[in-house]
Amino acid sequence: MLDFYFLQDNESQPSYPEQAHLSYAGELDDHTFKNLQDKKVIGKQFEYYSDFRWPTEVISQMERIISENKLQDDTDVQQLMSIFKAAAMKKSGLIAYGD
Repeated sequence: MLDFYFLQDNESQPSYPEQAHLSYAGELDDHTFKNLQDKKVIGKQFEYYSDFRWPTEVISQMERIISENKLQDDTDVQQLMSIFKAAAMKKSGLIAYGD
């Protein structure tokens, strides 16, 4: 599972979520992640089993891709959008830890 946590854009990236007491934002399974890459919502530079960060600017770019391609009703996209909505409510970026 790929676990997402809230991380403010101006915060440094911790090695693991417990180190910084990060709040959990949601998760994506490998199948959903790959589907989102195939739909060009998530860039190929992001690997499921590695750690990466999405600042608010990157999230906004992905939201634009979703909107421009009219993917709002896609079930994979809806899973991702629920994580994005939570991040927007906290005015936060995201950090992902793959396991």
